[in-house]
Amino acid sequence: MKPDTETALTALWAREQLIEAGLPADVWQIVIGEGPVVGPALVEHADYVSFTGSTRTGREVAQRAAARLIGASLELGGKNAMLVLRDADLDKAAEGAVRACFASAGQLCVSIERLFVHESVADAFVEKFTARTKALKLGTALAFGAGMGSLAGERQLETVSRHVDEARSKGATVLTGGQARPDIGPYVYEPTILDGVEAPMSVCTEETFGPVVSVYRFRDEDEAVERANATPYGLNSSVWTKDTRRGGRIAARLRSGTVNVNEGYAPAYGSVRAPMGGMKDSGLGRRHGSEGILKFTEAQTVATQRLLPMAPSLGMDDEKYAALMSRSLRAMKVFRLR
Repeated sequence: MKPDTETALTALWAREQLIEAGLPADVWQIVIGEGPVVGPALVEHADYVSFTGSTRTGREVAQRAAARLIGASLELGGKNAMLVLRDADLDKAAEGAVRACFASAGQLCVSIERLFVHESVADAFVEKFTARTKALKLGTALAFGAGMGSLAGERQLETVSRHVDEARSKGATVLTGGQARPDIGPYVYEPTILDGVEAPMSVCTEETFGPVVSVYRFRDEDEAVERANATPYGLNSSVWTKDTRRGGRIAARLRSGTVNVNEGYAPAYGSVRAPMGGMKDSGLGRRHGSEGILKFTEAQTVATQRLLPMAPSLGMDDEKYAALMSRSLRAMKVFRLR
């Protein structure tokens, strides 16, 4: 495992706990270092590569794995959408949006960055969502109490600031947030809601990976689905409605690896038997479920022929052998034998 350098202590601590619990020390080995230096060496010696990170780096990993003819699964970037339908419970949707957009300061691959709200309830929803966002307490202590914490480092703070500043300069409205908070921590940025975001703005199309979400209004469900799918990414989506069957039908039309109805990402992420991964530029392969564990194995078939050979025998010619095989296959189909 090669963790992000800025989160390496978490991986090392988790390994210590598992070794204390009985895991053999050699099973989980951790390599620390900068990606451009350590990454190529890891791929060069791996039997299989499972990568989580940016789409740009994912393409490079895939190319290196392909050159060695080894398998790879990639969970990459996202511009995840949340759809609030006209019949949604707006209080629950607003509370859910706070979790979906600002948990871990928006630094989850499945975090919501685009909010599509039906025009008939948009004003009411935005008012509720904005009020809840403003009420979040910011903090960096390793304790309960804060509603949102810090970004991981300076590079991420620069990306978040650039996206918000550019959107503001091109006409977007900051409903709340929009400022770094060095008084709280060196990499803290306020949870930010943008309105009036349009395609030329980077925050409209590029992954921000921070506590920033843009609000868009739609007239009907077809428009909402089309706009939600109008991105090269396809990692996670969310649909909010009181009619869960209707939510399921809309979810099936969204081109993302996971879709959650009446929650942001937790149901799919927490369903460990359900496969999780991205479509389009959000990656390939799946984690969790049987797909997630079998991808690390190599299938081998060992077949032993018994009784008769797979050829005419017992005095049969080719025609009689073909007739016997046809009758046998029909009988197997009737009795559902494999």
